Amino acid sequence: MTGPITAIVLAAGQGSRFRAQMDQDKLLAPCVGRDGVTRSVIEQVLVNLPVNVAKRCVVTSPDRSEVIRLAQVHGCEVLLVSSTGMGDSIAAAVAGSGACAGWLVVLGDMPFVLPSSIEQVAAGVEEDGISVPVHEGQYGHPVGFGRSFGPALMALTGDRGAKPLFAQALVLEVPVDDPGVLWDVDVPEALHYR
Repeated sequence: MTGPITAIVLAAGQGSRFRAQMDQDKLLAPCVGRDGVTRSVIEQVLVNLPVNVAKRCVVTSPDRSEVIRLAQVHGCEVLLVSSTGMGDSIAAAVAGSGACAGWLVVLGDMPFVLPSSIEQVAAGVEEDGISVPVHEGQYGHPVGFGRSFGPALMALTGDRGAKPLFAQALVLEVPVDDPGVLWDVDVPEALHYR
């Protein structure tokens, strides 16, 4: 595969399970990264993006001024969406990404993924394939989609993500020794990596 891959960082969801326990935007909640530095959840995600993934887009809502600011500080394009649905966010980002070799869908609430895991997934992206990290037999994130998936990704709607595309694809399982690929911050207790 040749050409750049666009990393799409999904940061438009409401985080209602987290907010129900702690009245705060989970993306802005402080957490200690695997490097020992305390940053907000979204900033941990952005810091973990490897330098070789140069094309980056954070999809978020217009009311998240701090997420927008952090995205810009970390060299990301910002795409503002009114929907909180994952499918809508992916579709908008792919449609706006221009020519690229594929997309890496990164969840904005997964602050503990190692940069090396992201690099491995990105390296596995082929034009007609999906690249997914696997830790202890479980699929994780981020997920890489080759260029041929552009039309299917742009057709996603609502809160439904891209998982249904796995059924019609060559899926490259990328084994990683990284529990961070399975670790999302849906509840406040998940802010602490152990």
